[in-house]
Amino acid sequence: MNSTTPTPESDPQLQPHPQPQPRTLVLGATGFLGRWLVLELLDRGEPVAVGVRGGHGTVRDEQLRRWLREHGADDTVLTTVTADLTRPDLGLTATDEARLADVRDIHNLAALYRFGLDRAEAHAVNVDGALHVLHWAAARPRLRRLVHLSGYRVGRDPAPRHPLPAAETDALYRRLGAYEASKQVGDAAVRVTAARLGVPLTTVNPSSVIGHSVTGEAGQYLGPADLVRQLARRRMPLLPGTARTFLPVVAVDHLARFLAAVPEFDDGPAHSHTVLDPATPPLPELVALLADHLGVPAPRALVPVGLVRRLPRALTGADPETLGFLSEDSYDTASADRLARSAGLRHPPVAETLRRWATCLVADGFGEGGADEGAASRPGRPGRLGRFSRTGRATDRRR
Repeated sequence: MNSTTPTPESDPQLQPHPQPQPRTLVLGATGFLGRWLVLELLDRGEPVAVGVRGGHGTVRDEQLRRWLREHGADDTVLTTVTADLTRPDLGLTATDEARLADVRDIHNLAALYRFGLDRAEAHAVNVDGALHVLHWAAARPRLRRLVHLSGYRVGRDPAPRHPLPAAETDALYRRLGAYEASKQVGDAAVRVTAARLGVPLTTVNPSSVIGHSVTGEAGQYLGPADLVRQLARRRMPLLPGTARTFLPVVAVDHLARFLAAVPEFDDGPAHSHTVLDPATPPLPELVALLADHLGVPAPRALVPVGLVRRLPRALTGADPETLGFLSEDSYDTASADRLARSAGLRHPPVAETLRRWATCLVADGFGEGGADEGAASRPGRPGRLGRFSRTGRATDRRR
C-alpha cells in the first residue's frame, strides 16, 4: 500500500457503517410465520431485532439467518438479542435493553403450537409469556403498538375476563386441550391487562395458515398439513364434519404482509382482526380439490364430529384436539378487510395456493425427510413432484 491508497481512517466512505438501531422487535421469529414476517420487514427496509433463546450465534439464530439469505434478505442488518419469554423483562441483559432502546413496534408471534401439550408447559409460554411481553412493552418510551398473534377461533368474546375462576379455567383446559385453552386464556389476559396499562394493542386471529401463494413453500406440518398428509397417504376414508364445515385458510405471505402493515394503519388503544380468506371452499370441497390435485381418492363419506370424538383414535386417526377446529361457524372479518384495503392487500387465489402448498408438502415429505411417495402423482398431473424448484421458490416470493 502506498501513501496515496485510501484507508478507513482517511476516507469516510471506507469506514464501516453503524448498524441502524432496530425499530421493530419480533418474538417468535424462528417459527413458521415469524421468519416470513421478518423477511417482509427487512424487504421493506425496516430495522428489525429478533429475540432468540440463547441469542446470536446459536443454532436457531443461524438457521433463521441462513433461511433469510436464501430468500434474498440482507441478514447483516438484523439484530439478535437473547430473550426468554418465560422470564420477567424477557430475561434481557442491560446490553440488549440498550440495543432495543428505539423499538416502537413489537410483534409477539411466540407460542407453543403442538397438540398433546402439558398444561403447565403451554401456560408458561402462551399465557405467562404473553403477559411478560406486554409488561415489557408497557415500559417502552417510544412504543407505537404491540401486535399479539392470538389463535384461530380465539378472542371472539367482546368482554374478556382475566383472571378466570380456577374452576372455569380447569373446565376450559379439560374441554379444549392445553394448546387451545392456553391461547384462549392468554388472549383474554393480554386484552384485559393492556387496557389496564394503557398499552396500544392489536390482536390478530388468523385462520389455518398454509404455504406461500406463489411457491407453495410450507415449513409447518401441523394442523391443516396433517389433513394433507393423511389424504396423500390414503388414510382418510371418511371425513369428519358436514357439507357446511368451514376450515378457512390464509396464505403465509399474505398474513406476513398484513402483520407488517398493522402498526402503520392501526391507531388508538385496541384493535382485533380475524384474518382468513373468505373464498376458502367448505371443507368437503377443499378436500376434494386437494385429492384431485394429488391423484388420490377423496373420502367416501362425511362423519359427524361428535361421533368421531367417541370412536377410538386408533380407528379414526384424528387427534381429539384438532376436532375443535371443525365447525360451521362464520367469522367477522370486517376490520381486517378494512386494514387490508388501506394497505393495498388482496388474498391470492385460494385454490391455486392450496395446490401449490400441497405439492410442496409432499415434496418435503411432510417434514419427515425425503419426498413423500404416498400421493399417486401421475405424469402430467398438477400434483407431479418437482413442480417448484428451490431456486424458483426463493426468487418468486414477492410476486
